[in-house]
Amino acid sequence: LKQEAFLVSASLQDLIERHLREFGSLHNLGRTNAIHLNDTHPALAPAELMRLLLDEHGLGWADAWKITRQAVAYTNHTLMPEALETWAVRMFEQLLPRHLEIIYEINHRFLDELQQRFPGDHALASRVSLIDEGHHGGERRVRMASLALVASHRVNGVAALHSELMVQTIFADYARVWPERFHNVTNGVTPRRWLEQANPRLSTLLDSRIGDGWRRNLAELGELKPLAANRELGEEFLAVKRANKERLAAVIRRELGLNVNVDSLFDIQIKRIHEYKRQLLNLLHVISRYQAICDNPEGVNGAPWVPRTVIIAGKAASAYQMAKSIVRLAHDVARVINSDPRVGDKLKLVFLPNYSVTLAESIIPAADLSEQISTAGM
Repeated sequence: LKQEAFLVSASLQDLIERHLREFGSLHNLGRTNAIHLNDTHPALAPAELMRLLLDEHGLGWADAWKITRQAVAYTNHTLMPEALETWAVRMFEQLLPRHLEIIYEINHRFLDELQQRFPGDHALASRVSLIDEGHHGGERRVRMASLALVASHRVNGVAALHSELMVQTIFADYARVWPERFHNVTNGVTPRRWLEQANPRLSTLLDSRIGDGWRRNLAELGELKPLAANRELGEEFLAVKRANKERLAAVIRRELGLNVNVDSLFDIQIKRIHEYKRQLLNLLHVISRYQAICDNPEGVNGAPWVPRTVIIAGKAASAYQMAKSIVRLAHDVARVINSDPRVGDKLKLVFLPNYSVTLAESIIPAADLSEQISTAGM
């Protein structure tokens, strides 16, 4: 919570300072700036913006709330309720008492409005309140997704099905209150980053076969379809893939001191470390494969083992102990497998530290198999 408050406050203070330097007035801040809550991790931003406008710049509540509502929008990334951030009220009381006062006031005004629109529906009010009162034996908690929803002028999911399920499940009550607020924005993958910049060898190969028009119009990649069975193109593609795997192998050697076989299958899972992302399932598969190799070193059913290098990367939230335990398990499993001479190059496990976009630019082009085994949407 301290980290979130620091980052949110620094960002918003910078935004306000730049806005005032350009416009000289705060009254158009909400129309000229977008404050995007990318999931609930920065969801303290509406309360911090209100604090800055009220306490530091002397605006009244109505004007400050209008600006906040104009500026803030929220993107939800998961339908898993446990992934929606909450914080204990007692922690807010100790660390951010002024923010808690503002959240209470936002909630009070919101619930008053709700009472006028849905009189007597106390169950609805309890479900959508910014405060979970802990009626079932738990402690009182601030629901950060609720704060994001109430403060935003626009809410979106990241795929058509996700956005549809979002308003049918976790946010059904809010969609009933504000149906016009919910939209879909399908996540995209920029080819400039993940093809042109991260995979220049493949980009050059594509240029040589279909021209460079695909760099501006990705639909032109469809011109590759008639070339799918072209043997020469296939060999050139495999050469590009091998070069990318050699680049990643060099990163692994530099970071971990581990040599991996570039002729092995690179089995890659890079995601935020979370139970529903199922890195644990992946690790159980690695353990199972390791045991099978030890029991049958020559292979099974007459077929030799295909050498495999399993590469995992991602970060765990600071307070998410289970996720941290999964990271620890990955290192423990890797230590056993990578030092066992019975296995050799048949199986290696790599956990690359300090996952970042820059690291991903080396990992993604080298993937032979990309693990997408999350339970999200199931």
